[in-house]
Amino acid sequence: MTFDLIVRGGTLADGRVADIGILGETITAIEPRIEAEAGRMIDATGNLVSQPFVDPHFHMDATLSYGIPRINASGTLLEGIALWGELKPLLTHEAVKERALAYCDWAVSMGLLAIRTHVDTCDDRLLAVEALLDVKKTVAPYLDLQLVAFPQDGFYRDPTARENTLRALDMGVDVVGGIPHFERTMDDGRRSVTELCEIAEKRGLMVDIHCDETDDPMSRHIEQLAYDTQRLGLGGRVAGSHLTSMHSMDNYYVSKLLPLIAEAKVSAIPNPLINIVIQGRHDTYPKRRGMTRVPEMLKHGIRVGWGQDCVLDPWYPLGTADMLDVAFMGLHVAQLTSPADMAHCFDMVTKVNAEILGLDHLGLEVGKRASLVVLDAGNRVEALRLRAERLCVISRGKVVAEREKRATNLHIAGRPATLNRRHEVAQPLG
Repeated sequence: MTFDLIVRGGTLADGRVADIGILGETITAIEPRIEAEAGRMIDATGNLVSQPFVDPHFHMDATLSYGIPRINASGTLLEGIALWGELKPLLTHEAVKERALAYCDWAVSMGLLAIRTHVDTCDDRLLAVEALLDVKKTVAPYLDLQLVAFPQDGFYRDPTARENTLRALDMGVDVVGGIPHFERTMDDGRRSVTELCEIAEKRGLMVDIHCDETDDPMSRHIEQLAYDTQRLGLGGRVAGSHLTSMHSMDNYYVSKLLPLIAEAKVSAIPNPLINIVIQGRHDTYPKRRGMTRVPEMLKHGIRVGWGQDCVLDPWYPLGTADMLDVAFMGLHVAQLTSPADMAHCFDMVTKVNAEILGLDHLGLEVGKRASLVVLDAGNRVEALRLRAERLCVISRGKVVAEREKRATNLHIAGRPATLNRRHEVAQPLG
């Protein structure tokens, strides 16, 4: 048999060393050694080969707009929303599309081949919706892009948001979104969750709600989301994003809430880089950092994936489209530092996020789409420690990005001339 591409000798996430044979857009063989010809051989010996990175939470309509028309001086969520309101009238179709495509290029270079992005529907022009639908078509040959209809200013609070959200879904937006904690009252927030879930159920769509992104411990819309998910039979199709109020909730209430989320099969998407920067801004000391209760969720069997959220926009002044940065920060804030927990943090930005988005075609298995990443690391934990270089990115069986290994030469008397940050870690005893 002749393959179009063979990735030779890479280390898989489970520690196996294997060759991967690719024909067309599909993985057709994973074996200890493939003795066959190929149009191209990629030597991955000693390097980690992973399924691609996936971002389940992003705002592509705002990305790379940092400083337009001004910066977020307070660094708060609310000023960021106000600033986005100032920017929206200045948006043009071409500017949104150009910035989004530039970000997609960044993403591909980092092995990020699937993104779920929220797009604001509180603009009667639906300009950003149209622009990102164009972007979705443009990048479809190499990047999976899901769009979420997101009424940024409130599904009920904004006078035309409900109508516009439905229009966006009619135009082909994939997922139903919302922001219940930004409605005028808690009751309006609760009702918005119920109606949005009912819309998704009728249309056969997934749901991804910005839920309780606040320091207020009484913001409890995740409870309603879990209830409506179970009531409507939406289990496995619903995600609650952020969930930062859970950081501040009463422990007894959380002990009741976590089983409800697990029973309903609602996924959680914390966004550690943004959550720890935006939350707690009104605190003195001790200062809350606002990320939701990830370790406790994992113990309850809740599916949790890390999200990027923002890059160079009204809410966040940094970012590089690197999901290893996201997982690295999440690992620290959630104190997930056992070897198994750290390895799972890597899985959260690859395998788990793909599951949350329903991307069953991704994965390093025979018959799956031939999309994968070769990293300059020996295993998942080392990839996180180093935020490893992406040596080769393959999408749908085609090499879409490559880079050489970097080396640092030391000019220190009596010391090695070349620095290698990779390091073999001793295995625990017993």
